[in-house]
Amino acid sequence: QVQLVESGGGLVQPGGSLTLSCAASGIIFSVNDMGWYRQTPGKQRELIATITRGENTNYADSVKGRFTISRDNAKNTVYLQMNSLRPEDTAVYYCNMEANWRDRWGQGTQVTVSS
Repeated sequence: QVQLVESGGGLVQPGGSLTLSCAASGIIFSVNDMGWYRQTPGKQRELIATITRGENTNYADSVKGRFTISRDNAKNTVYLQMNSLRPEDTAVYYCNMEANWRDRWGQGTQVTVSS
């Protein structure tokens, strides 16, 4: 059974930084695209960043230039470096991976940007 475990959320002041991590565990044969989503109450889950196995990246306009997605294929881990955080970045952040040819989700981690 493949599981994704997220870490790194928390409370940060506006303008601050956080790094989220998401590691896949279990018997893993293949991991392809990885990504990060976020969701606020009453809204749909929003795709904010993706990275392919070849490390091609794509970002939502709302985070472009502030967030950086990266991956470590040897560790089956994806990261999200978040800089210049704003109150509107407050959300539950979810990682996503195509692992063993199935779509997998992390449990979500809360990021709160507030003074």
